[in-house]
Amino acid sequence: MAKLKVAVFASGNGSNFQALADGARDGRIDADIRLLVCDKPSAPVIKRAEAAGIETYVIRPREYPSREACEREILIELKRRGVELVVLAGYMRIVTPVLVDAYYGRMINVHPSLLPAFPGLNGIGQALEYGVKVTGATVHFVDGGLDTGPIIAQEALAVEPGDTEETLAARIHPVEHRLLLQVVQQFAEGRIRLNGRQVTIES
Repeated sequence: MAKLKVAVFASGNGSNFQALADGARDGRIDADIRLLVCDKPSAPVIKRAEAAGIETYVIRPREYPSREACEREILIELKRRGVELVVLAGYMRIVTPVLVDAYYGRMINVHPSLLPAFPGLNGIGQALEYGVKVTGATVHFVDGGLDTGPIIAQEALAVEPGDTEETLAARIHPVEHRLLLQVVQQFAEGRIRLNGRQVTIES
């Protein structure tokens, strides 16, 4: 069976990208990570991609007249590589209909909270500020809104007394990695179905 062709979008350190790259290399997911798309030329995730032998496409959004113009070029690169699934993994830009329409139902995002709670930037800090006792991570479809797409998978995690953003993030990251690998493998096996906002995962 042919491996699922995946592109990962990331803007920062890239621990989620690393989890996917490692999972593909080790055979834990039936995926071929074809491309890293990054909007920060100095982001550490680029070095991770180089070390893994994965091609990187670096964009400089300010060089384009609009977000849509930038994404049209990205779309050309995705289609040229036959990308079947797009994974937003710490990608700090809201995608426009250019990409959403082309990959709707085949574009997912990982977020460090139990959505719909604490969407957007710094979900971990938001959760701590609100004082919740339980938070977690979510993988969801991308619909063009701010973390508003249909939810595929979630896992809860207790907030411990004295937690800081750093300590809580250190425990949430492994949850994100686990959920991403699980969901990507379900895509590779053709088990995920999206009908409107209803997500079905076949056993």
